[in-house]
Amino acid sequence: MEKALVIGASGGIGSALCEALAARGVAVTRLSRSGDGLDVTDEVSVERVLGGLEGPFDLVFVATGALELNGRGPEKSLKHLEAEAMVEQFRLNCVGPSLVLKHAVRLLPRKGRSVFAALSARVGSIGDNGFGGWYSYRTAKAALNQMIHTGAIELGRTHKGAICVALHPGTVETALTAEYAKGHPTVSPEEAAANLLSVIDGLGPKDTGQFFDWQGEPVPW
Repeated sequence: MEKALVIGASGGIGSALCEALAARGVAVTRLSRSGDGLDVTDEVSVERVLGGLEGPFDLVFVATGALELNGRGPEKSLKHLEAEAMVEQFRLNCVGPSLVLKHAVRLLPRKGRSVFAALSARVGSIGDNGFGGWYSYRTAKAALNQMIHTGAIELGRTHKGAICVALHPGTVETALTAEYAKGHPTVSPEEAAANLLSVIDGLGPKDTGQFFDWQGEPVPW
């Protein structure tokens, strides 16, 4: 890997990914809302910022996303569901990475191996949902998984070596997740980044369009 593009580079996982890649000698282009004015939910912004880049990139990693938006945490029951809160979750957790995928296609090499990866979450799995709740976040991530799977099919027609995947990083230690971890095992952003890069290193053509956890194990749709 020689060149990588990280979207959401100012966040915990994004920043750790950039440092891990740089330590490998990879030339990393870092983009974020705070540093570059990139709003992944606004196509004009995505087109402007990504349009100014020169590829190809061996890796495009979308590390954006949030569990809590505008002071609204995940819903515990249907009575807490609010239309606007659900729309905001879709904008950031599904629409944003989808717009990046749309405008990043030209930045991937037509020949040879490349990877487009977006952070998803195990709670977005329909098959692995045994607890319920968290309606907006779960459904936004489930929609993202479908976008990645569908986008991989189209990408494979023009970029034969491209691998397009959704990745679950585990529960990463941040100020936000501290409130929701509730005793679940957590990892530091640095450990999460190392795990994710290890998964990316092991991906092959047969893995495109799939959803993997931080151990490289497939997650049920």
